[in-house]
Amino acid sequence: MYKLDFNTPAKLHFTGIGGISMSALAEIMISRGFTVTGSDSKESEITKHLESLGATICYGQKSQNVSSDVEVLIYTAAVKQDNPELVAAKSMNIPLLTRAEFLGQIMQNYHTAIGVSGTHGKTTTTSMLSQIMLEADTDPTILVGGIMPAIKGNTRIGHSDKLITEACEYTNSFLSFKPTVAIILNVAADHLDFFKDLDDIRHSFREYARLVPDDGALIINSDIDNIEYFTEGLKCSVITVGSDPNKSMYSAANITFDEFARGSYDLVVNGEIKDHITLKVTGKHNIYNSLASIAAAHFMGISNEDIKTGLMAYEGTDRRFQLKGKLGDITIIDDYAHHPDEIRATLSTAKHYPHNKLWVVFQPHTYSRTKALLPEFADALKEADAVVLADIYAAREKNTLGISSKDVMDEIKKDGGTAYYFPTFSEIENFLLENCAHNDLLITMGAGDVVKIGEHLLGK
Repeated sequence: MYKLDFNTPAKLHFTGIGGISMSALAEIMISRGFTVTGSDSKESEITKHLESLGATICYGQKSQNVSSDVEVLIYTAAVKQDNPELVAAKSMNIPLLTRAEFLGQIMQNYHTAIGVSGTHGKTTTTSMLSQIMLEADTDPTILVGGIMPAIKGNTRIGHSDKLITEACEYTNSFLSFKPTVAIILNVAADHLDFFKDLDDIRHSFREYARLVPDDGALIINSDIDNIEYFTEGLKCSVITVGSDPNKSMYSAANITFDEFARGSYDLVVNGEIKDHITLKVTGKHNIYNSLASIAAAHFMGISNEDIKTGLMAYEGTDRRFQLKGKLGDITIIDDYAHHPDEIRATLSTAKHYPHNKLWVVFQPHTYSRTKALLPEFADALKEADAVVLADIYAAREKNTLGISSKDVMDEIKKDGGTAYYFPTFSEIENFLLENCAHNDLLITMGAGDVVKIGEHLLGK
C-alpha cells in the first residue's frame, strides 16, 4: 500500500469528496497545507464549505478531473473500479487509497487515536466522548458521522495529538484503521449484504480489537456474548463496561429517568460507587454509551469533573431522538434507528417520554437488511401503538430480493401489532393528520429521508 509523507505537502484528489467522511479527511489535509482537489455528483453545503477553505471541486466525475501532478487519489467504497477518475489515475501511475486506508494513515499521526465501533451507537458515543474531550481542553480532531451541534458540523480540526473517529465495520473498512484506543459498543447481525452471518461479523470485530497496540486500550461491552472471544491474547489494557457489575469494570447502579426520559445513575467502578452522573440525552442505551465514554476519558487521564461537565453539556446529535417540534399538542421526534436493536432502544426510551399514543413512521433501510431481519423488525416495531410503513429506502441497492414494506406490515400484524402502509409521503402525512390525537407522540424513524415527513407536518 502506498504511504503518504504527511510532512511534505502535495496535491491530493478525492473522488466523492462531498461525502460526510471524505469531506472530513479533505479538511484535515487542507489544514496541513496540502493542495486538495476533488469531485462529486452535485454541489452541496459540504462542497461549498470545502471550496471556501481552498479546495478545487469538479461536479461530475470525469477523467480530466485528475491531473498528472496528483500525489495520490483517495476514493470511497461506493466508487467502482471502472470509474473514469480511477481509470485515469491508474493510466498515469497515480497511487490509489480507499477512504479507510487513508484515514488509517492519518490516525498514525496522532499519539492518541480513538476508534469508536459497534453495530449501533457509534455516532452518539463519538459525539459524547468528543464533548468530554472539548470540555477538558484536549483540543481534539473530531470525525463524526452526524451533525454535532458543539462543533457545528461533522468535523473539528484540532491542534493536539488526539483524534477521535467512528469506526464502521461495513466492508471491513475499520480493519484499515490504526486505533490506540478501540471501543466496541456491541456486535449484532447487520450489513448482511456484505457479511456472511453473525459469526463473520464477530470475527471482523475480533480482528479490529487486535489492531490496538500493547500500550493502548480496548474498551468493550461485557454484555456481548462470549466476550473472551474478542479479548483473549490481547496485551493492551482491556476495560469492560456493561450492565453487570460482576463482569464489568464500569457499570451503572440506581438508574432513574426524569419526565423526559433523560437518565441519571451512580457510576460504579470496580464494584464501588464513585460518582453520580446526570445525562441530558434520553434512554437506557445512552447510559451504556456514556459508560464507554467515561472509561475512555479515564484512560486518557481526564478528571471526573471534566467528564461530568462534558456529559451535562452533551445534548445529542441530529437524528438521535431529536425533538423536531409540536403540531398542536402532538410531539414529533426524529430518530435514525434502522436496525431492530436500535428500534427497541428508541421505543424503550419513548416509554419514559410523556405521551398518550405512540405512533412510529418507519422507513426500512436497504432491501438486504429488511429481508434478512424481517421477523426481528416486526418484533421490535410492534412495541409501538401503531406503525406506519414508508417504502424501503434503497440506498446503494436494487430490489432483487422481492421484499417490500408491505411484508413488514404483514409481519407486524401477524405478531398482533397495528400497522399501515402507504407508498407516498403525502399519503402518510394525510393519514397522520387524520389519526394522531391529543398528546400523541409521533416518531419518524429510519436512516433514509423519512425525517422529511415530520418536517413537512411542522411546516419546516
